[in-house]
Amino acid sequence: MESYSAIITPNRYRNKFGQLLEHSPFCERDIRKPSELETYDKKGEFLLKIQKQDNIYPYHYLSHPFDVVGWDGYVYPYAFSIHNFEPITGRVHQPPPVHQTFSARNFVICSFVPRLYDYHPLSIPAPYNHSNIDSDEVLYYVDGDFMSRKSVEKGMITLHPGGIPHGPHPGTVEKSIGAKGTHELAVMVDTFKPLLMTEIAAEIENPDYYKSWLEHDVPPNGVRMNNITS
Repeated sequence: MESYSAIITPNRYRNKFGQLLEHSPFCERDIRKPSELETYDKKGEFLLKIQKQDNIYPYHYLSHPFDVVGWDGYVYPYAFSIHNFEPITGRVHQPPPVHQTFSARNFVICSFVPRLYDYHPLSIPAPYNHSNIDSDEVLYYVDGDFMSRKSVEKGMITLHPGGIPHGPHPGTVEKSIGAKGTHELAVMVDTFKPLLMTEIAAEIENPDYYKSWLEHDVPPNGVRMNNITS
């Protein structure tokens, strides 16, 4: 993802000093910083193309831009693995914010990882039908068996625009009852402004995706890998 604003950890997981709290699904020990720094001490003419919002600016340097001895300040490179995200579970179905990993000015990033299902004896693990009034929802299915979806395989991307009702496919609610857990892995992005599909995305759209909510199964040739679906 790219963002005009900073991508930060959710406020509810940090104290007033910016430290991640104990109820956070991850903490500072899970964040990897650079371990080796390659320094290039070279002179010449080096062209950098710097993006600011929707514009690209050419910068010409007389020395290599990597002639540095370390990182300092607020803009600092680091990595966080989704495999270090510890899921928050409960006796009844937990709302989507428990999956939130990062937030920015106009969107949030959520992680769906292997976890226990709701463990109340009368719980229904499948999510309820809903309409995302405030956001467009993009889900990238990375791996595993997606409990609430039929005909959705790993490598696919789904787009559910704000206000469009969606939820479990027919039969998946009944199938989820009594299940103990899931090994699914997915990344979700909720944007608070409408998304626009590119021409490339439209070219690989699966036009039969909406049929997956019907009682009958989608024909095998109705599903393609690496699809943008809407």
